[in-house]
Amino acid sequence: MRKVWLLTLGAFTLGLDAYVMAGLLSVLADDIGTRVSLAGQLVTVFTLAYAISAPLVAGLLAGVRPRVLILAALAVFTLGNGVTALAPSLGALLAARVVAGAGAGVYSALSTAAAAALVPEARRGRALALVMGGMSAGTVLGVPIGVLLAEHTGWRTTMWLVTGLGAVALGGLAALLPPVPAAPAVPVRARLAAIADRAVAPVVAVSFLAAVASLGLYTYLAPVLAAAGGVGEVAPYLWAWGVGGVLGSVLAGPLVDRTGRAGRLVGVVLVVIVVAQALLPSLASVALPGAVAALVAWGAAGWALQVPQQHRLLALRADRGTVALALNNSALYLGSAVGSALGGLALAVGAAPYALPWAAAGVAAAGLALHLATGRRSRVAARVGTLGSYEHS
Repeated sequence: MRKVWLLTLGAFTLGLDAYVMAGLLSVLADDIGTRVSLAGQLVTVFTLAYAISAPLVAGLLAGVRPRVLILAALAVFTLGNGVTALAPSLGALLAARVVAGAGAGVYSALSTAAAAALVPEARRGRALALVMGGMSAGTVLGVPIGVLLAEHTGWRTTMWLVTGLGAVALGGLAALLPPVPAAPAVPVRARLAAIADRAVAPVVAVSFLAAVASLGLYTYLAPVLAAAGGVGEVAPYLWAWGVGGVLGSVLAGPLVDRTGRAGRLVGVVLVVIVVAQALLPSLASVALPGAVAALVAWGAAGWALQVPQQHRLLALRADRGTVALALNNSALYLGSAVGSALGGLALAVGAAPYALPWAAAGVAAAGLALHLATGRRSRVAARVGTLGSYEHS
């Protein structure tokens, strides 16, 4: 598992970079002389570059040695953040964020596939959990530190911190990462087929809906708590959500390995998300400690979900696991962007902030319904296949 820790450091840096920019928008906009709404597009282009690059590059270069691609992707990511720290204008910043997002998307997909390939199958869940735990820890620990650093020394210092962490991870991986087993080359037709794959598509769709509900709502946690419970200082509640995220992403792996029932764990996790989000406004209005408990549960479930999801994709399509994981990572970032956009649109047309968790819980419930329906179809197909084999024997 020591080899996986090297990949986790890179994932930590990705988690920091993906979420810290949202906390820097105001100070960044003041520094370069633009509006916050325009500066917010830095998050959009990073997200889109991440989502598009992951399946595209991971599929096109599936025959290339994974170790080379992992190092190249992390180098591109680090370069993009260095240029971000130096960029003098909004246009230059947008270009730099595209570069950083492209590197992040490719690294994320390849690092999870490599983590699973570097350990025995019995420890695959733990390996995936370590990488996901790195991303969640980057969000929980890195984002508050990065925002605090920006408030005292400027947003460029925070970006240099991200660049430095990326360089350290790159150096460590270049020196110590062993050769990673290469996935089979995936033809263009097979890459396109993965998008419409009846086994892969429903799993990825569940990840998308969960991201819309979980990561989308997280963007508006401050106004939700202010409207529901009169919370003025939201930082402790963000920490509660984040600490839950670290616990969930780390504990999910051993649960998958021990039970061997990734599909059932996905169902349980989605139920927790639905219940926690649905109860959040009421708990915040009655007792803030209850809101903290709901946030810990929601954060833990939201981050835990992707460990069994990735495990399921690798089991379903071992022949093109890298492409399937890349699609899943893209779904996460697209879901986050869609959730944030829908939440912002709802507030813009006059929706009450405390109603957003109920809407998010509805989206998560739709993901749960899709997951259960998919599982039912799979069980029926398996029984039909078994009956057919008996008839021919």
